[in-house]
Amino acid sequence: MQSTVGINERLPLGRAIPLGIQHVFAMFGATVLVPFLTGLSPAVALLSSGVGTIIFLLLTGFKVPAYLGSSFAYIGALTIFVKQNHTLGSAMGGVVSVGLVYVVFFLLMKLFGTGFIHKLVPPVVAGPVVAIIGLSLTPTAAGMAADDWRIAAFTLAVTVLLSVYAKGFYKVIPILLGIIAGYIFAILMGKVNLTALTASFSTPFVSPVQAGSWQFPKLDMAAIAAMAPLALVTIIEDLGHIFVLGNITSTDMISDPGFDRVVLGNGLATLCAGLFGGPPVTTYGENIGVLAVTRVYSTFNILMAAIIAIILSFVNPLQAAVHSIPMSVMGGVTILLFGMIGAAGIRTLVEAKVDFSDAKNLIVASVIFALGIGLKDHSVAWASAVGIVLNLVLSMYSNKKEAVDEAAGKAAK
Repeated sequence: MQSTVGINERLPLGRAIPLGIQHVFAMFGATVLVPFLTGLSPAVALLSSGVGTIIFLLLTGFKVPAYLGSSFAYIGALTIFVKQNHTLGSAMGGVVSVGLVYVVFFLLMKLFGTGFIHKLVPPVVAGPVVAIIGLSLTPTAAGMAADDWRIAAFTLAVTVLLSVYAKGFYKVIPILLGIIAGYIFAILMGKVNLTALTASFSTPFVSPVQAGSWQFPKLDMAAIAAMAPLALVTIIEDLGHIFVLGNITSTDMISDPGFDRVVLGNGLATLCAGLFGGPPVTTYGENIGVLAVTRVYSTFNILMAAIIAIILSFVNPLQAAVHSIPMSVMGGVTILLFGMIGAAGIRTLVEAKVDFSDAKNLIVASVIFALGIGLKDHSVAWASAVGIVLNLVLSMYSNKKEAVDEAAGKAAK
């Protein structure tokens, strides 16, 4: 059985750096895709994700091994204000407002506590929510793999074989080795365009903020109205990710360091991204998948990934090299990563011994799965919200029915 590396364990740099690079590969594609679609600077997005992750780790006491990358929830609003209206300052005002909403929620949780979360989200809700976090992402993985199924299948096969049969340190970096193998295979297949990489050496170093034509955030009520409410969506998604991490690492992160600290860390990281000129950041399922595959949970490795991302944001050839990795290579890897998250949700249900002969449990799980997989926009958030409300309503009805039946039984005696 593969041994695990705990959250607080610190590996030597010779091992921590490759593990950090592995996390960078996992988050890179999605993190730079958001600025590409919205008109922001990819270099600034990398800088924001690295700095934001360090802020998050510090505020959670290095007890939550999560990497923060560009959030997809804000693509529509950012596109309107940056790409269409060319009002970067207004867009960044909206991003800052998102961070402030997180801070408000932190203050509310400090006031009322976080103990209610376990009551709101019991295993019958948490398990399906965790599962759909992974399963709802699988179409993205399959779409990436469809770019060239031969390359994706080769990459996936190498990653799986290394995960199962590799020995020693190679067993904990199967994602990194799988991507390298897939990249070499893609080069041999003539599927890698090295033009941008070659051209990048003419300007080896760039200033991320200057590259993004930085503007100070402006108070624009339209941008705030478009983005601030979406913070509710990403907070719910963060909650789901924390349940996944707790399941994978066998820890209760809702209690220690507390979900309030998670919310504050993400909020201040997003606020910082707005000041830099980057998109809002959020915890990444891709990196949670890396933890599930490797069973290396050390937050020191996440710190290494954040530092590497910051370095990447200044070094043009390194950005170009990572960006030249074909989508099919990343598709082969993410099929495994997202599938592992889905399996973690099923594991939650099994370990909690959720009784599916109980109609209430069956209905709650069924509705969460259906909405989480069926909806296109913010599926995890909507499925989570509906699942929580449905479980509360059905539980109240069940408790009342049991009380009536018990009273009737006593009266009959």
